[in-house]
Amino acid sequence: MKVYSSEEIRNIVLLGHGGSGKTTIVEAMAHEVGITKRQGKVEEGNTISDFDKEEIKRGFSINTSCIPIEWQDCKINVLDAPGYFDFVGETKQATRVADSAIIVVSGKAGVEVGTEKAWEYAEEMNIPKMIFVTDMDDDNANLNSVLDQLKDNFGKCIAPFHVPIREGEHFIGFVNVVKMEARKFVKDHIEACDVPESMKAEIEPIRDMILEAVAESDEALMEKYFEETPFTLEEIQDAIHQGVIAGNIVPVLIGSGINNLGVQVLLNSIVKFMPSPKEEHTTVIGNHPDTAEEIEVVCDLKEPTTALVFKTIIDPYIGKLSLFRVYSGSVKADTQLLNANTEEMERISHVYALRGKEQIEVSEIRAGDIGAVAKLIDVSTGDTLCDKDHPVKLSGIGFPESLAYRAIVPKTKGDEDKIGSGIHRLMEEDPTIKFILDHENHQELLYGVGGQHLDIIVSKLESKFKVLVDLKKPRIPYRETIKKKVQVRGRHKKQSGGHGQYGDVVMEFEPLEDMEIPYTFQEKIVGGSVPKNYFPAVDKGLAESVKRGILAGYPVVGIKATLIDGSYHPVDSSEMAFKLAAQNAFKDAMNQAGPTLLEPIASINVVVPDSYLGDIIGDLNKRRGRVLGINPTKGKQEIMAEVPMGELYGYSTDLRSLTQSRGMFTQKFERYEEAPREVQEKVIADKSVEE
Repeated sequence: MKVYSSEEIRNIVLLGHGGSGKTTIVEAMAHEVGITKRQGKVEEGNTISDFDKEEIKRGFSINTSCIPIEWQDCKINVLDAPGYFDFVGETKQATRVADSAIIVVSGKAGVEVGTEKAWEYAEEMNIPKMIFVTDMDDDNANLNSVLDQLKDNFGKCIAPFHVPIREGEHFIGFVNVVKMEARKFVKDHIEACDVPESMKAEIEPIRDMILEAVAESDEALMEKYFEETPFTLEEIQDAIHQGVIAGNIVPVLIGSGINNLGVQVLLNSIVKFMPSPKEEHTTVIGNHPDTAEEIEVVCDLKEPTTALVFKTIIDPYIGKLSLFRVYSGSVKADTQLLNANTEEMERISHVYALRGKEQIEVSEIRAGDIGAVAKLIDVSTGDTLCDKDHPVKLSGIGFPESLAYRAIVPKTKGDEDKIGSGIHRLMEEDPTIKFILDHENHQELLYGVGGQHLDIIVSKLESKFKVLVDLKKPRIPYRETIKKKVQVRGRHKKQSGGHGQYGDVVMEFEPLEDMEIPYTFQEKIVGGSVPKNYFPAVDKGLAESVKRGILAGYPVVGIKATLIDGSYHPVDSSEMAFKLAAQNAFKDAMNQAGPTLLEPIASINVVVPDSYLGDIIGDLNKRRGRVLGINPTKGKQEIMAEVPMGELYGYSTDLRSLTQSRGMFTQKFERYEEAPREVQEKVIADKSVEE
């Protein structure tokens, strides 16, 4: 593969609802340009972009893959991103380094939730968009309905460039409204034909809309428009190009990935209308790693090298592959670059252009292009590689918070270490995975974006690391405390020949308002009834006691303990005796002072479209939640609430179900509160069954 300059590169991300046909379109592109002799199919597991075993087994994309397509002296880096929401981390990686987006919509299904999300992802990164309506060869496809949905959802910028030609119910070609030329599909190629007379009335308003958009792009063109002087094709295409970059025009093209219809036109349109890196990311802002001073990174081959690692692949043969986008300069083989995040030097031995799982070795990857390098020592997704004499750190990738979690346990005893090492390898590839050791509840917690994500992690642990695991409902970290003040005596006395053991304390225990700390200890001894040298032993006894309460064995919090009296024996007393005496006092106090169970309360922010507001509030009420406020935000509603964490298990899945995946939420621990009596009884009963 030849080395391309910035002007000859197009970095596009394919977005859309899961199952809308993105991977099929990539396969059609690859076949169109001669990369493959036979067009692969998702259901046959032989596509070049879905090459992971899990993707082949499940029949949908899990990872973002990069497929470089050489077309009309340009290199189109196609980033095929997953459409299912559990793998949004992969989509975020792709949109971070893309210069434009192709949003794929099924002509049968129309605008779906994933279409809306795709638009949001592209808007978030402020990149130009183009829409490709596929499945147009299906008799149930309805372009007019799709266009209405697109305009309703995304506004006036939607500009249909193609109108389908049908014979009966069959899609046999299209009219290119920009060129006012018609094309018919004939077996494996396209032939020019006359624009059908019967379609001119349908085409005219669409053509007028495009010409109006062209006129608005330039004063000189506006003048020609009012003078009714025809625009040249070059003027139209240049104006569309600028309109697409500005976001004022979102072209809608039509075709079929399965039968490779309209894919050649799509490739032509990408080259003509989509921006090169020079146009979209001419300059990006980074920061000096030490001073945080802002630094301009200019997309130019002559500038010092700056590249962002946006994805990591663990290859079974090569090892770790780091995919990067070059923002300035070039990345060459046999050179060294600084990792601005770790401040360590990294040796670049070989540089590759990736095509799915195939690594094509190249001499360099220039500004604006995407490549890969193998076996970097300490480089993670989101790190910046740069010239050591011109250090700069680019902003990383904004991954979603992983809120679906389960306790993970091995099916075979002794596999605990293998679980940890396997998950940490998977975390190198997927930063949305979290693995937390919960020492308090003696469990390991696996976090992911959703239930499907967690299932695939389990499947990968088995296939890649030969570890079989189960996912279970995690234990909630409850707490215990007391509700009233008591005075108790704790005594430890033992005589069995020789020196005995004697410790005697009188203590007051009362609730402490601060539930963030287990206990406070102070002494008010008068007259030396307990010598000072035994005070630390009493404190130590309390410190050990609060680790496990009497109701369900949860840690104790919010207790004030005061030593007020006691007695000692000049021979038999010891630190151990007073520690045990304090523990006896603590146990009696817990029984007498109204022990109660506390549950953790989380504050959550739920963002949903207006139409789901009532359903979400009703669901939060069922979870014993308290709604604190509602704020309108960008056409949606943000609900602020507090909910017991025990009621939030599985909420990420339930919220998707309630909102057709349109809702999202964040949560954080807020405080502990006394649990209702029925909740306490259930927790205590469950704990006794466990033990």
